[in-house]
Amino acid sequence: MSIFFTIISFIVALGILITFHEFGHYLVARWNGVKVLRFSVGFGQPVFRKRLGRDQTEWVVAAIPLGGYVKMLDENEGKVEKEDLPRAFNRQPVGRRFAIVAAGPLANFLLAIVMYWFMFVLGVEGIKPVLGPVVPDTPVARANFEQGETIVRIGNEPVESWQDARWTLLRFAVERSSAVPIETVNQNGQINRRQLDLSGIHPDDLEGNVLGIIGFNLFQPEIKPVIATVMSDGAGERAGIRAGDEILAVNDRDVYSWIEFVPEVQQNPEQPLILDILRDDQVITLTVTPDSVVENGKTVGRIGIMPEIDQSLFDAMRVMVTYPAGEAIIIAMNKTWETTVLTLSMLSKMITGDVSWKNVSGPISIADYAGQSAQMGLASYLAFLALISVSLGVLNLLPIPILDGGHLMYYVIEIIKGSPVSEKTMIIGQKIGLLMLFTLMTFAIYNDIHRLVTG
Repeated sequence: MSIFFTIISFIVALGILITFHEFGHYLVARWNGVKVLRFSVGFGQPVFRKRLGRDQTEWVVAAIPLGGYVKMLDENEGKVEKEDLPRAFNRQPVGRRFAIVAAGPLANFLLAIVMYWFMFVLGVEGIKPVLGPVVPDTPVARANFEQGETIVRIGNEPVESWQDARWTLLRFAVERSSAVPIETVNQNGQINRRQLDLSGIHPDDLEGNVLGIIGFNLFQPEIKPVIATVMSDGAGERAGIRAGDEILAVNDRDVYSWIEFVPEVQQNPEQPLILDILRDDQVITLTVTPDSVVENGKTVGRIGIMPEIDQSLFDAMRVMVTYPAGEAIIIAMNKTWETTVLTLSMLSKMITGDVSWKNVSGPISIADYAGQSAQMGLASYLAFLALISVSLGVLNLLPIPILDGGHLMYYVIEIIKGSPVSEKTMIIGQKIGLLMLFTLMTFAIYNDIHRLVTG
């Protein structure tokens, strides 16, 4: 995946999310008769500028695409002509101001519903939730799950794919639930119901492979250790390995599948391996020394060969989950609600220390996720946009001064006490809000850099 593709995917995502958020503010402001002076996507030097409409609103696309704003007529920001005073934002009743400010975050939740709806109507390609080898001494092993079972329900929610299982179990893991009901069907069609204890999941585990930590492994069709391709000038070619060879043993240890062979190579860079190979109905012995390469910050061995794969076995594991348009809207609304609740739960647990701050992602990680999801297809990109849109909506509703939620907090106080919050209080609040956002951004950027360094 090229850096250019990642950057474009990131900019497109930001453009959609910011435009929709600001358009929420703009639309409700216009509905309430407030004059809008500028609608800007991005900050800094304008790269596009055009005035439109009766009010000659200035529509701007700026150079720094990390935000946006809607500038409304307001006596607190400049002189307002007498005839325009009824259209000034600050002259509006507190209920109208509340609606205008709340419209931005609410637009993000609406966008998430729309994105999820499109995703469910188009269809989501996934992997059947069939269990592979159970990891010993894990919650799954203690609950007596068995390889080959298919997960069909977790709690009250049906499970169609491995992705569904991961999402649902993540929500239960965040809450550290001690009795998660899971229904499976084994290869004989027998239904099994078990209780999974997630109370012992450590907060730091939520950042990584949650299912693996719990003890679930995805079932992998068996790939025989038969060579299909030998890379030119690789360690395998130099050792005399040919296409069609079948690996029988490594250093006198029998090998029955490709998944058993790969770790032997990866764990022995620059170390000679003795291979017993079946070629033309004869067993021969070859010695291969894996090349040393760095992958994700670790030194591993590689010999430059690829296995023979029966694609039909993997195709049989795929599933396409689609819903009728009417049903999809209900599911999309439920998905948006679940994502919102999970986001708020994660935030609250970060504050209390129950979840690590390592889970906070900054612009670098988000750009990487944008590129990866776009490369995987439209449905994945829509899911990414919906997730980030919910996160943006939740973040903006937090009662932090300078965010939308901070302004809403001021308006609630104004409704209760019958008068606006003092200017001094608002100035102090802005300083506190800037400090909180700076701290959050520092964590996010640190986590981004840490992920880049450690892989």
